Amino acid sequence: MTGREKEIVRHLSEDDLDRLLTQTDDEKVSKRLTFIKRLYKGATLEDAADDVGMSQSTGSLWAKRWNEGGLGKLTPNFGDGRPPKLGEDERERLLDLLEDGEPWKKQEIQHLLNEEFDIEFHPNYIPRLLDDLGLSYAIPRTERPDRPENADEILDERVSDAFAEDKKDEPHNKQPEDDGDEEWTVDDDIRTDGGTTIGFFDISHPQPWDNSQRLYTVSEPTITRPLVKIDTPAAGFYALNGESVLQFPLNQEKERICACFEEIREQNPSQRILLVLDNFSSHICAHTRKRAHELGIDLIFLPVGSPHLNPIEPVWKSLKWESSPLIVEGADEYRALLDRIFTNLTNRLSFAGSWIENHLSKFIKKLR
Repeated sequence: MTGREKEIVRHLSEDDLDRLLTQTDDEKVSKRLTFIKRLYKGATLEDAADDVGMSQSTGSLWAKRWNEGGLGKLTPNFGDGRPPKLGEDERERLLDLLEDGEPWKKQEIQHLLNEEFDIEFHPNYIPRLLDDLGLSYAIPRTERPDRPENADEILDERVSDAFAEDKKDEPHNKQPEDDGDEEWTVDDDIRTDGGTTIGFFDISHPQPWDNSQRLYTVSEPTITRPLVKIDTPAAGFYALNGESVLQFPLNQEKERICACFEEIREQNPSQRILLVLDNFSSHICAHTRKRAHELGIDLIFLPVGSPHLNPIEPVWKSLKWESSPLIVEGADEYRALLDRIFTNLTNRLSFAGSWIENHLSKFIKKLR
């Protein structure tokens, strides 16, 4: 089975579904009921759609309709009256075309309807049609062109390598070009026999004038703020099974990053630490990798251009959103505010839920 199971509302029992399947002679209705039954049985959205010969995007649309309105919204309306401009088969074909060419502007979709289906809708109706089809309307996330297509598999291999039993005696952070260096050893006062802590490290630059949260107002929305600016970055460690840490180093030079690692080690003693982070130059240099090894911290580097694989990214987003409407009088007050919010946010595992499922599930038992 590939993918993840789709959460489905059980408007009817399985016996009711079976009864309806035996009573219907409509192929379209039968396909939809069979699809829902497969989801009831625990099939993924992709597998359930494939079983009835439909695309995953069509399956997503059917599941959305079922969850919202059950059988009445799932099955097509064959009653009398004016037929819709787009029939069910045409809507499914449109959804496939939209998925293949996404993202789209509204005007581009109108042109697609004209060219492919010889249909013209009023511009005000297009958003309603697209909402009914289950499309999202959001700012597309920018991806770096150097991101590998198999970024998830690369990360899987790196996580597996970090947990490999046969490589315990080799410095995990050491690379072939480091062979000429002096011996890499763990500091005498570091203990790593108390299990494994895994967490995510990243640098961000939140500011007290970031305004990412919408607020209700009667007149023109404004906020009067003191002219406060934070010149130093924020360095965050989001721990899944240890102590999360927020620091404010003066800069991102390798010595400052190593000092951040030392604070992470101090807050998480007696355990091996697996630290997931990006490929910033001060992170991957030999000085940082060696110091991390001395501290008993093994580094797992993300594939190039893959910040979406670091669960601390949504933590930063939530932190900026929660702090954006709050007024502070100075830099120290703002740092204290960020520390409180970061502590509360990193108590949640939900930011890393899919990461745990996709990359850590095989190794949960090793996190004592």
